[in-house]
Amino acid sequence: MDKIKYTDQMQRTVEIHSTVSRIVSLVPSQTELLVDLGLKDRLVGITKFCVHPKELRKEIQLIGGTKNAKIELIQSLNPDLIIGNKEENNQSDIEALQNLCPTWMSDIFNLEDALEMIQKLGEITGTTEKATEIVSRIQTNFSTINEPAKKRGSVLYLIWKNPYIAAAGNTFIDAMLERLGFKNAVQQDRYPQVNLEKLNPDFIFLSSEPFPFKEKHIEELQVQFPNSQVILVDGEFFSWYGSRLVEAPNYFKKLLNLISV
Repeated sequence: MDKIKYTDQMQRTVEIHSTVSRIVSLVPSQTELLVDLGLKDRLVGITKFCVHPKELRKEIQLIGGTKNAKIELIQSLNPDLIIGNKEENNQSDIEALQNLCPTWMSDIFNLEDALEMIQKLGEITGTTEKATEIVSRIQTNFSTINEPAKKRGSVLYLIWKNPYIAAAGNTFIDAMLERLGFKNAVQQDRYPQVNLEKLNPDFIFLSSEPFPFKEKHIEELQVQFPNSQVILVDGEFFSWYGSRLVEAPNYFKKLLNLISV
């Protein structure tokens, strides 16, 4: 079978069979995308965190988590394509897996990177037409959001508790916040541990994932930050960079309507 050379988003050259039929996905948002591309029947392995579509984990072999993939189990599935992400997966796992079969990696910091990934996976899997349709819908829906000019104030986006960890600069989440007109209250890059006493944000967003923030956490932080608006947000819409982006703008509009500026 012919192989085609592709360049993934880590700028690695990956030789992939012209037709792939056994795919292992190591990233929840990309698993959902593959299903929306019509590739459910070609998926042979997914992570325990691949929660969309809901029934998928009952139908397809679970290969561990995003950070601790079971290499021997994946090998036994005889995949002809593994799809991962630089940030979400462990480098050591990826190095082991790329010796087993072609492993295509995404590396996503903003909406443009996400759209490129969607188009590339469509090209690799022979679903270019469907990928183009998804990209077009995402672009159309995001074009209805023109928030950056509004400058809504500073936001602390928390993804973990004990210790508190924030999504800061140079992340996909930060790119989404910027599109909505927010300035990140944390001036560092990536996902730093933060000292809340040194911050005074206009808004605090408590993400539903990876830490499952709840209403009780709003109350805790509201005491500490009486002048900040503390809100629970759906982390999937801020951090899932696959086909879920089609619905993200509608969610963002509802969120902005809740916010008092």
